[in-house]
Amino acid sequence: MKILNLALAALISASAAAQSTPTVLVDVDHRTAQSLNGAWHYILDPYSAGLSDFQGGINKHGFFENREPEANSNNTANNGLIEYSFARSPVVKVPGDWNTQNIALLNYEGLFWYQRDFEFTPKAGERTFIHIGAANYRARVFINGQHICDHEGGFTPFDCDATAALKPGKNFAVIAVDDTRLADGIPTLKTDWYNYGGLTRDVSLVTVPNTFIDDYDLHLSRADHKTIEGYVHVVDAPADTKVHVSIPEAHVDLNTTTDATGRAVISIAPASLDLWAPGNPKLYKVELASGSDKLTDEIGFRTIEVSGTHILLNGKPIALNGINVHAEAPIRGGRANTDADVKTLFDWLQQLNCNFVRLAHYPHDERMTREADRRGILVWSEVPVYWAVHFDDPALLVKAKQQLGENIRRDHNKASVILWSIANETPNIPARTAFLTKLADYAHELDSTRLVTAALLVRGEGDTKIVDDPLGKALDVLGTNEYAGWYEMSPEKIPNVKWDIRYDKPVIMSEFGGGAKAGLHGPETQRWTEEFQAAIYRNQITMLSKIPQLRGTTPWLLMDFRSPVRLLPGVQDGFNRKGLIAPNGQKKLAFSVLQKAYKENAVAKPE
Repeated sequence: MKILNLALAALISASAAAQSTPTVLVDVDHRTAQSLNGAWHYILDPYSAGLSDFQGGINKHGFFENREPEANSNNTANNGLIEYSFARSPVVKVPGDWNTQNIALLNYEGLFWYQRDFEFTPKAGERTFIHIGAANYRARVFINGQHICDHEGGFTPFDCDATAALKPGKNFAVIAVDDTRLADGIPTLKTDWYNYGGLTRDVSLVTVPNTFIDDYDLHLSRADHKTIEGYVHVVDAPADTKVHVSIPEAHVDLNTTTDATGRAVISIAPASLDLWAPGNPKLYKVELASGSDKLTDEIGFRTIEVSGTHILLNGKPIALNGINVHAEAPIRGGRANTDADVKTLFDWLQQLNCNFVRLAHYPHDERMTREADRRGILVWSEVPVYWAVHFDDPALLVKAKQQLGENIRRDHNKASVILWSIANETPNIPARTAFLTKLADYAHELDSTRLVTAALLVRGEGDTKIVDDPLGKALDVLGTNEYAGWYEMSPEKIPNVKWDIRYDKPVIMSEFGGGAKAGLHGPETQRWTEEFQAAIYRNQITMLSKIPQLRGTTPWLLMDFRSPVRLLPGVQDGFNRKGLIAPNGQKKLAFSVLQKAYKENAVAKPE
């Protein structure tokens, strides 16, 4: 790893002039793009031969050059021996994790090189970015052998300016992705989900004018629930650059100008607005323009805030009937990243009578939040500050802020997203509390229109669960995880549990549940049976319905998912079995228990 890092540092230094800092282009999925999805050649490189030579220095003929071996020995002598070939190498599909595309790659972790050829025609007065929806975990991007950017973080999008590296006609891209788990990574070394590696989401080329709209924020004001406010930002725009905002259905047609920073402040008061909400997921077509750049989006307008222990949507109390979802593809397995994956997951959510979903434990594909907007499902969106990261390391806070910022920037125009979650099940220690308080403050700074939460561990004294984590002071809504009936006590004792919540804030029971292997039946007292899991749910619902300030529930979880720490043969076999649905789509008994409770609004209450 040290050799790899030294080689990478040398490579970055050598190509600093060509390297750009990645950005996130907002609404990139609505821009005209040249898709680079499909078959990419790949080379496994566990020893980092494509970056470093045998002495640990930079490989002068690294894989990023995409050279081919020479048959002529004289050429070899002049140009060096080439011992790789993308053209002769196998292919994998992008987007997709490499693990589930080839059984030989199932447990591979390390450096993985992607390559593909493409045609391109640059135009004067335009910039072209290579957009990568997600690359787990670290990525180094090259166009025609030129290093254009690096990115760390396995679940957030990034866009690299490739303009200077592209040429008319034939081009090639090489992307080195390394999913090695890092002690100083976000997440850290150990997680309860599978480390799917690779270019797991869409890759494309996005071309924009030299002066273009890279970011905007249009939201409903909490002050009057009538005014649409926010901004439009135009890259490299001089002061007084014209910006046009149109919402035809709301009879909005606004002309404004940018300030010296390229930002145009927006404040519009339509005569009437149909507010977005579950059951009424109204989306308005929004048109943005500045110079030759034109962009459209579909945006819902709503407010979300807290009042005491209540969560208010559009000024009215709401109860959140939800469930956790991992980005695990139903039926086919691997990372969820297709329209079919998203449709299946949301169909199941609606069958459960959910109006809420927790996208655990990292940002999911943008298709998920788009679909939530369309279907009227409220969203808890999380970054993978998970378990025991190095909270005393300032560099880790920088990484956490980067991932949180990229997540917020991508989705801050999605009406469905109401909660930014900054962590899950972190230890109650001073360094953690200081770290996460700064992260909560950063979330509020970036987006003052939404609520901030985290999934906290609770402590127990006898049959009483106590919520007094000091991090609660920094949160708008308290998430609490508990597994009564599974990791402690038997299911019939769950109704005896009492709650001592020492904050006057809304509570979401962000995790509860138990495991069951689909098709395994027996008495309610037999662990791993569907009957045992159903008994946990029935008793949890009885207990939870008695908590006065409970405003939402997201049991763990919708569907079983692959996990390398769940090893019980014949039952888990490498999967966390706490899902209400098996990966093949088979529903367990507990599914109907929760479905009925949500239909009857028998768990959380709006007030």
